[in-house]
Amino acid sequence: MDPLVEKAKNGSEKAFRMLIEIHKQYVFKCIYGVLRNQKDAEDASQEVWMKIYTSLPRYEHQGFKTWMTRIAVNHAIDCKRKLARKGEDLVDELPVKEARDSAETRLLKNEQKQLVMRYLEEVPDSYREVIEGFYIKEKSYQQLAMEQHVQVKTIETKLYRARLWMRKNWKEEDFR
Repeated sequence: MDPLVEKAKNGSEKAFRMLIEIHKQYVFKCIYGVLRNQKDAEDASQEVWMKIYTSLPRYEHQGFKTWMTRIAVNHAIDCKRKLARKGEDLVDELPVKEARDSAETRLLKNEQKQLVMRYLEEVPDSYREVIEGFYIKEKSYQQLAMEQHVQVKTIETKLYRARLWMRKNWKEEDFR
């Protein structure tokens, strides 16, 4: 067990501040990977560190970085859901014309997704899951990596290769 984590768990504020300094960039990157917005990720990072601090007494030595990542990613997903709900609430408050335009935009986006889903049947199995997860379900690299029990780098590589395959096999005019 990391002595710094043990000291922080036993109430040392200095040790906890050191943990923040060591891991703040990593936590921010995990959150940013989900939220894709600098300001939202900064706000969420602050909230995550508060959660980590309050949850530290329940930490059971199962790998600090993994434990911390789980808290960060879960909080980021919650934030993303809240932002999506807030966006839906705003659409409900829009004047009728803007709401109709938004509905038309959603319809076009939905048609585009349906077209991509048809084309996905052609994609090799090794790429299909990562394409569908990232582009259709809008999951982050971290979420996909956790779901598939692989490293984030593996997801990045699969997406890179999938994009190369799509460029080679699909024509842009097929999607108009």
